[in-house]
Amino acid sequence: MFQQATPVVRNLLIINIIFYVVTHFLAPELRPMLAGYYPSAPQFQPWQVVTHMFMHASLGHIFFNMFALFMFGSQLERVWGPKRFLNYYLACGLGAFFLHEVVVGYGYLMDYGTWFPTAEALFPNLGYSAAERAAARVFVPVVGASGAVFGLLLGFGMLFPNTRLQLLFPPVPIKARYFVLGYGALELILALDNNPGDNVAHFAHLGGMIFGYLLLKRWQRDRDVFY
Repeated sequence: MFQQATPVVRNLLIINIIFYVVTHFLAPELRPMLAGYYPSAPQFQPWQVVTHMFMHASLGHIFFNMFALFMFGSQLERVWGPKRFLNYYLACGLGAFFLHEVVVGYGYLMDYGTWFPTAEALFPNLGYSAAERAAARVFVPVVGASGAVFGLLLGFGMLFPNTRLQLLFPPVPIKARYFVLGYGALELILALDNNPGDNVAHFAHLGGMIFGYLLLKRWQRDRDVFY
């Protein structure tokens, strides 16, 4: 897999795996420092805007993200080259984080009347240390490369719309354009459903696709074509 991956994709795979091994087995205490927290959360640090996309919650989480990165990212890097591909990947990841946190902030605005609630405001009857612990359960961190990967999926669908992808469930081939549209529609439905038991950041996935689309359209408008 590593030998067949393009250079940037290979390095991204290695970085993600290193982050997973370190934060799950060697130094779990680093997780709150590297996961992506809401800006007014006690745990928030500026670098989390980037580091969150190299963190993963479970083995299944990182496996599927890295598999998609390898499958779709390698094709895009061969077309765009390393520099453009990396810029696109990071832009989608940052866009995913931005949209996710905007939606989270809007929820706080509706519930508490402010975009940036503090631990003390959320838990006024608790001491600061207790409030900080309680806030850790309210300011839920976001982790994973999924937003960037969904941007890659969108890019692949736009560059190779007629390429047939073989699905596992159901086991039928489907053109990339329809796969992307269907997956995007499903993410939108799940995001709007707002199921309390759903811990997937669907708006982050949509954010990766939206920012990827905007970037691709800008490249087209600037006559900086895909090929």
